[in-house]
Amino acid sequence: MKKKLLVVLATALIINACSKNKSGTGDTDPVITDTTGVEKNPPNTTYKPAFTGQTRIGGVTTTTPWEGKILTSNLVSPWGIAALPDGRFLITEKTGNIRVVDAQGNISAALTNAPTDVKTDGQAGVLGITIDPQFNSNRMIYWIYSRETDDGNVPALTKARLSNDYTSLENVTVIYEARPAHGGNAHYGGRVKIDAEGHVFMSVGERSDIATRPLAQSLTAAIGKVLRLTRDGAAAAGNPFAGRSDALPEIYSYGHRNPQGLALSTVDGHLWEAEMGPRGGDEINYIEAGHNYGWPTIGYGIEYSGEPVGQGITQQSGMDQPVYYWDPVVSPSGVTFYNGSDMAEWKDNLFLACLSGKQITRLILRNNKVVGEERLLASEDQRFRDITQGADGALYAVTDGGRLYRIGKK
Repeated sequence: MKKKLLVVLATALIINACSKNKSGTGDTDPVITDTTGVEKNPPNTTYKPAFTGQTRIGGVTTTTPWEGKILTSNLVSPWGIAALPDGRFLITEKTGNIRVVDAQGNISAALTNAPTDVKTDGQAGVLGITIDPQFNSNRMIYWIYSRETDDGNVPALTKARLSNDYTSLENVTVIYEARPAHGGNAHYGGRVKIDAEGHVFMSVGERSDIATRPLAQSLTAAIGKVLRLTRDGAAAAGNPFAGRSDALPEIYSYGHRNPQGLALSTVDGHLWEAEMGPRGGDEINYIEAGHNYGWPTIGYGIEYSGEPVGQGITQQSGMDQPVYYWDPVVSPSGVTFYNGSDMAEWKDNLFLACLSGKQITRLILRNNKVVGEERLLASEDQRFRDITQGADGALYAVTDGGRLYRIGKK
């Protein structure tokens, strides 16, 4: 009987070790090279994580030879990058332009017919960009910009057809404005992603100011939210608050501060989000329909003044915890999952372009939890703004300083 029980237990352990998790890198566990945690700087707070592994996870090191190669340094304040099927990229410049850049770093003239009512001061400008999943047949692209209006400015989701010769935008249409409008110039969020079913996800910040911050918790305001829309800018069918008179039907999740990162899992297509905290409290969130992610009621950061945010609490019933957080911050902006074939150990890992951290952060996931963190290209001293995977399977990242990097196998 004892021998039989041992066989059953051993079989169960083998099956568990070989199974592929819901969101993770498959069979092989990462080699943790620094069990004391990859973050060495002291935290801003004495807050305790809600669960083991929610912050300061052990460090990992990529073993496959790789390199980060500068393709160009001549972009002007690039903000968003989207890969085209032919190996080229669409890159937004905060100052108002969208350009086509090839894999050698050659930069086109600005696409013609782009909107001219762009607010560009502070954190405003032309922001995130993506292509339609059916781009090969319809050539449609989508982007967000901060649009000047009579009552302030708004993050505006816009679509257009990219001309056959890659020089101009056709039938440019603003399909959604995230309101209320505001006179400030910060916390736009500003990422856009389209899933396999054609849902358009738009991240919107709470516009930073004390007056607008509470609207992240309001279901009648589109700021401080992740929205789920159709390709024409209407609320997507099946959204969690559809049919309610006290809520906007386009809201998908709420309680967000400045969500500059959206990515769809390469394992199951699920939506993940990265958002910036104040002093501490940068977050990675697993986004679920109708869930409240807490800002400004809960969080793991403090005000820039050093005072607590609100009541200074980190947990509350009915509000989701981040999968992972940083204190001090790394300022995550654009994020992407990797599913290339050259770097097997990066498979299904989440990569973040980090601003104040001046690095590309690699996170390894198991069962929707972070089990390892690596910091890449920190020696470059660049504020990384966005990252995507190119048609060749390598990663490509842009920096505030105007650089485009190719990151992949040597």
